[in-house]
Amino acid sequence: MKYYIEKENFEVYGDNNMNNPWENINLSDYESHMTLDSVQQLQAMNQMMKRQLNQYDIQSAMILGIAGGNGLEHVDTEKLNKIYGVDINLEYLKTTEKRYESLSGILECLCVDLLSEAEKLPQANMLIANLLIEYIGYECFQKVVKVTNPQYVSCIIQINMDGSFVSDSPYLHVFDGLEHVHHQMDEVELQKCMNVIDYQLIQMLEYPLPNGKELVQLDFYKKQ
Repeated sequence: MKYYIEKENFEVYGDNNMNNPWENINLSDYESHMTLDSVQQLQAMNQMMKRQLNQYDIQSAMILGIAGGNGLEHVDTEKLNKIYGVDINLEYLKTTEKRYESLSGILECLCVDLLSEAEKLPQANMLIANLLIEYIGYECFQKVVKVTNPQYVSCIIQINMDGSFVSDSPYLHVFDGLEHVHHQMDEVELQKCMNVIDYQLIQMLEYPLPNGKELVQLDFYKKQ
C-alpha cells in the first residue's frame, strides 16, 4: 500500500510494507559515531559540504541522505533560494528542520525511499549525494539523477582500505543490518555510471581519514 502524507513542511512518500535499516538508526547514535576522533567523518563532510554548496553558480540544490542537516549552516541565502533535504528517516528530517529554522522558506524536507519513489523528486540545479550511493547502488542513483535533472552532481563516496565499511566504535552495533543494503564503491565505476547518462567528471578531491579510510569527492557536469 502506497501513502502520501503532507504534514507541516514535510512531504512523505513510501511503501509502508518496506523497512530500510536506516529507519531504525537513532540520529544521536549515528552522529556520535561519525564525530569520534577515530572516525571524524562528520567534521570532514561539513567542510566538504561548504565547498559543494558554494563552488558553483546555482540557485537550487537537493541533498540526498541529509540526516541531521550537517553542513546546512554554509547555505548562502543570498545565492540559494531552494534547498531540498531528502532522507528515508522522517525523524532525521524533523530534527533538521528544528536545527535550521533560519532556513524556513528555503529548506524543504522530503521523506522519500529512493529505491521505490525516486520519480516523486523535484528538479534542482545541483544534486549532492554524500555517503549515499553506497546504500542505493549505481543503477538507482542514475534514475535519481535523470529525474532531478541537475546541471551539477557532487558525490562523496568512502573508499575502504581495510575492507570494512563501518569503522570500529562503541556504536558499531547501531549499524547492524546495513550490510544488507551496502554496495562497495569505486571511483572508476562511478565515473562510468555518470558518463552513461551524459555527465562528465570536472573535479575529484581526496580526503584521508584517521581510520585508514578515505573520502573521495567527485563532481560532474552536464551541459543543459
